[in-house]
Amino acid sequence: MSLDEPTLAALIADHAARGAALEVVGSATRHSFGPGVRPEAQVSTAALSGVITYEPEELILITRAGTPMAQITDLLTQQNQMLAFEPPDYGALLGSAPGGGTAAGMVATNLAGPRRISHGAARDHTLGFRAVNGRGEVFKSGSRVMKNVTGYDLPKLFAGSWGTLGVMTEVTLKVLPRPEDVATLLLLGLSDEAAIAGLCAGMGSAHEVSGAAYLPAATAAAMPVLAGMGHSVAALRLEGPTPSVAARLTALREELGDRAVCHHLGTADSLTLWADIRDAGPLARQPELLVWKLSVTPSEGPATLARIGDHVLSWFDWSGGLIWVGLAPGETDGGAARVRAAIAPGGGHATLVRAPLDLRTRVPVFPPRQPAVTLLEARIKAGFDPAGILNPGRR
Repeated sequence: MSLDEPTLAALIADHAARGAALEVVGSATRHSFGPGVRPEAQVSTAALSGVITYEPEELILITRAGTPMAQITDLLTQQNQMLAFEPPDYGALLGSAPGGGTAAGMVATNLAGPRRISHGAARDHTLGFRAVNGRGEVFKSGSRVMKNVTGYDLPKLFAGSWGTLGVMTEVTLKVLPRPEDVATLLLLGLSDEAAIAGLCAGMGSAHEVSGAAYLPAATAAAMPVLAGMGHSVAALRLEGPTPSVAARLTALREELGDRAVCHHLGTADSLTLWADIRDAGPLARQPELLVWKLSVTPSEGPATLARIGDHVLSWFDWSGGLIWVGLAPGETDGGAARVRAAIAPGGGHATLVRAPLDLRTRVPVFPPRQPAVTLLEARIKAGFDPAGILNPGRR
């Protein structure tokens, strides 16, 4: 069902009074991401759609929760602006139409693309919001500018809450100018360890690298732009004014050129490559695989992947701190035991991104929490949704 804010508040209040669970979705593009939730009813914020205020000169966008991301992207593109955290489109990965997703869904999941390492995630660009809590009360938090946030920074708390604290009806976002130019330096044929070392060196340089990913040979072969390389590929992205990009590309190549054979991509191919990395394209094109997403210390990435053992496809993003892994189906736990055991020595966490519903019902999708964190989250949840009716099981 689709509703306006007052009706939404009344609906939530009614469910809270009865203790009846309610699943909250936007366009439901990530409905299959997370544990199987079977609530009494589902409510969609898709009708709460439309941009309220867009001030390009102030770098501010205020939009209703259900505004499609495609509409927001098109609007920003017309003004040569963007959401700097590069929100991914997991439509193809999760079995829905590409180009879906809504503004509030983007914030609620706090997902980010390759630029996460240089510009942060959705929570770092969410200035404020309006929402309905689990009591059916409408409230707002935040401001049009980051320096005016006082008290509890609720936008950061709600980002990544997966709709378990409240239902956002409006979000205020910071936008940034779109880079004039982009180029990508490629280091070919490195081992996992040498590639991650090269990415970290690039990120630690003075050349303002905005993306750092390593694609083993099998993964590179599955990406249209890299298919003819015939090697593993470590990719470092540079963005900005054209003269600056050209100068930094030359300097970075000189700095890292002794590590491997170097190649580079121009603007068009760079845009294609990083969009494919952002949207997990290689795994989207193999829908039969189970998909895990691991967050680790970059230096631990190669050893972590080695401990996982048999897998079909993998690659590293965020300079090695993010690992995508595709496993063949067949294991009763979807590989959960070996994936999480592989993380344990170096620390980090793993999320099961794509799997059949029955597996997501049996196996914890999100990483286990420490008891102290679980207790803290329960206290926060009780403050916003005391009856526990909003998206139960999502976090």
